[in-house]
Amino acid sequence: MIQASIITIGDELLIGQVIDTNSAWMAQELNKIGVWMKRRIAVGDTWTEIWNVLDEESSGAEIILITGGLGPTADDITKPLLCEYFGGKLIVDDGALANVKNIFQNILKRPMIERNLKQAEVPDVCTVIQNRRGTAPGMWFEKNGRIFVSMPGVPNEMKGMMTNDVLPALQKRFVLPSIVHKTLLVAGIGESFLAEHINAFETALPHHIKLAYLPNYGMLRLRLTATGSNEKILNDELTIQFNDLKNLVSEWMVIDEDVTIQEAIGKMLKQKNQTIGTAESCTGGYIAHLITSIAGSSDYFKGSIVSYSNEIKENVLHVNEETLSSNGAVSEETVKQMVQGALITLNTDYAIATSGIMGPGGGSEAKPVGTVWIAVGNREKIIALKFWFRFDRMRNIELTATNALNMFRKFISGKHDSGN
Repeated sequence: MIQASIITIGDELLIGQVIDTNSAWMAQELNKIGVWMKRRIAVGDTWTEIWNVLDEESSGAEIILITGGLGPTADDITKPLLCEYFGGKLIVDDGALANVKNIFQNILKRPMIERNLKQAEVPDVCTVIQNRRGTAPGMWFEKNGRIFVSMPGVPNEMKGMMTNDVLPALQKRFVLPSIVHKTLLVAGIGESFLAEHINAFETALPHHIKLAYLPNYGMLRLRLTATGSNEKILNDELTIQFNDLKNLVSEWMVIDEDVTIQEAIGKMLKQKNQTIGTAESCTGGYIAHLITSIAGSSDYFKGSIVSYSNEIKENVLHVNEETLSSNGAVSEETVKQMVQGALITLNTDYAIATSGIMGPGGGSEAKPVGTVWIAVGNREKIIALKFWFRFDRMRNIELTATNALNMFRKFISGKHDSGN
């Protein structure tokens, strides 16, 4: 088994000023080609820390991938450190220099300074990986049978190098196993209850097929992973097990693909050639954001009305003033009328509406913080459900959005009366 460690460098990562998305993406891509992750580590811009972690990770992993610390400023120490670590000296790489000059002269159209030119310097003991998306080149080193690859911390630049250069080179260098995944999405059942429900199935799985539970805001992905030397045999085996799993969880299954619920809904709407819009109060447009995060959503999503105030609920969505005064904005009657108004104003086949109290303040004894009403429907039928979420404001918003999308998924699939 070939193992890899990922080292991300930067003080900004340690203090949470920048979220490390690089290592998650890299780990996923390595897994696809059959490389197993040993460890993911973040270190600050400290010479001793970086040096020590290179020693530690190379003692157990064949591949060490490094991102960050390749910029032109004084705190970017990765390149001089690697030069010393591998016993080389800095030289100017002609390809990297031409790339830097091209970016400044022809793309940015501004003069270069000496600091910019130093981006083209690399240790003479590395293989240079040209940066097609930025100025800092990547560097491939080998030592004691280990491969070290240093790449920029800018996600777009790192992804370009990984996709075009690093991953293909690793596949040529190592004999890697085949790894096959099949994933489905379920909703409406807790992780522990589902685990108990499929316990016999999981226990009977062959040793080379593993089941993973991946929960996220009311949704749960179930992923089967098979590992072996023959991809066709693995696919055939995994298909049989996956079909058995689908039958076991059919009551709660959203879709038998590794997609989000908003992607699943998009597929359903495309198949029906129908449209949707949202009328959002407490979620502030977050449901619309989730839907429109999917490429091609303009085919089925028309728009959103963020009716945060009662004035907008009345004047744009035509919620009755009497409804608001007698039942309140957070009520079944209000969200149903919001759906009716959205269907007319946005001229869609379906609509989703939300109204609630996200916190931390604003609650009452009758309607505590976390109280939410969600409605979904079309011109023939509208259903509404009351929820209570007990978390912080952002998580309450996320849970409201997820539950709203799941309510709509059940509505459009005709399962809203069954409680599925």
